[in-house]
Amino acid sequence: MQQPSLVIGVGGGSGVQGTEVLALIDAALAGLGRDRQDVAGLATVAAKTAEAGLLAAAAALDVPLAGYPAEALAAVPVPRPSGTVAAAVGTPSVAEAAALLAAGAGGRLLTPKRKSARATVAVATASPGAGAAERGPAEHGAAEHGAAGEPDLRHHGDVEVRAAGLVDLAVNVRTGTPPQWLREHLAATLGDLAAYPEGSRARAAVAARHGRPVEEVLLTSGAAEAFVLLARVLAPRHAVVVHPQFTEPEAALRDAGHRVGRVLLSPADGFRLDLGAVPEEADLVVVGNPTNPTSVLHPAATLSALARPGRTLVVDEAFVDTVPGERESLAGLRGLPGEVVVLRSLTKTWGLAGLRIGYVLGPAGLIARLAAAQPLWPVSTPALAAAEACSTPAALAEAEAAAHTIAAQRAHLLARLAEFPAVTVHGEPAASFLLVHVPGAAALRERLRGAGYALRRGDTFPGLGPDWLRIAVRDEATTDAFVAVLAELLP
Repeated sequence: MQQPSLVIGVGGGSGVQGTEVLALIDAALAGLGRDRQDVAGLATVAAKTAEAGLLAAAAALDVPLAGYPAEALAAVPVPRPSGTVAAAVGTPSVAEAAALLAAGAGGRLLTPKRKSARATVAVATASPGAGAAERGPAEHGAAEHGAAGEPDLRHHGDVEVRAAGLVDLAVNVRTGTPPQWLREHLAATLGDLAAYPEGSRARAAVAARHGRPVEEVLLTSGAAEAFVLLARVLAPRHAVVVHPQFTEPEAALRDAGHRVGRVLLSPADGFRLDLGAVPEEADLVVVGNPTNPTSVLHPAATLSALARPGRTLVVDEAFVDTVPGERESLAGLRGLPGEVVVLRSLTKTWGLAGLRIGYVLGPAGLIARLAAAQPLWPVSTPALAAAEACSTPAALAEAEAAAHTIAAQRAHLLARLAEFPAVTVHGEPAASFLLVHVPGAAALRERLRGAGYALRRGDTFPGLGPDWLRIAVRDEATTDAFVAVLAELLP
């Protein structure tokens, strides 16, 4: 069966019905001799991603609804701009600009935009070689894109380094970890494996580390389990994920049957969080801080401003312990309106990806509901021991020292990358990785792989494309060796 290849930009007045949007889409498709099976996704302005009629249309078509900031849409040249729309929304054409952005580089409109009383649609297709045509090495598996403009939410950096002999710049786990003392501590738990895990001490240690009651802490099998639990327990009417960011939250929500809107941050604005782009109607908002893959650290005050009664705000802080002082963290902040949930992981700083240990901080009532959705004994005895050990003052001091080392190594990497005019870093990186834009990055990544260096592709993150790469921060010697190879491969 041919993969869906069309993306449809949609604009709708407040209260527009899904039936009206679908009728307009069907008419546009019929004029092209196409049908609903050819549609890969809908796109609109971010402020409209919670509009019930647009969500209903996306659900009927069984495709995602993506949202772009108005300023990003305004930067897209369109054939039929409207001054009235620009004054009302901030962009001369929601439908045309959204369709072109969703289609990606080389996308083109297939028809003039169509209008009804309260809706507008425009149909675009990706050009050959864009979007779904992008492929990686054979060992990377099946197609990384299911359809034009729609990335593979299940692709992760560990896939990039499964071949032997590669220098790992793809995975953001700190090198040289776990430290020896932690290895020995975990090894000492092996004699206790005959007993079922008991997590009260580890839970209390994490609670004390963040100054919260134990009832506000849930230990999980990695932060990824927390996303699944939230998707199972919550019943959002208007879920929104702020992208580009880690893709598992959206994947978990979709797997649980929830419709998900996207707020796409703009590289032109340094991927900074625009509060106005998050729909007021959203009752579930998911955002990373610092965000993977952009490495941007959003101010705590900005994130706090997203909290409100009737909304669950989920902040993924998996990388905040790579930031000196864990500044801008919401982990110890209580009393904000609505439900504020913070997710943490011990994977990155302590090198425990294979152990699977993370935790959730949030209101006691919600934590109890999440715990009820967990299977029995979800966290192993060694993982519980790690949670307790990594919450001690000595361990926190070691993590803080590592964060300062990472900051110095990141500054060195930034300085070396600045030697290449073709390499652009948008925003101010704050975590243990960088996101870079390089024309022809997909081909460059393959050449670097052939030279022994694995980098994380960027085009599997919503809002990015084939010209983006994520690079893990490593020691200065590794960076210098990488840069020397890069200099040989860049034109």
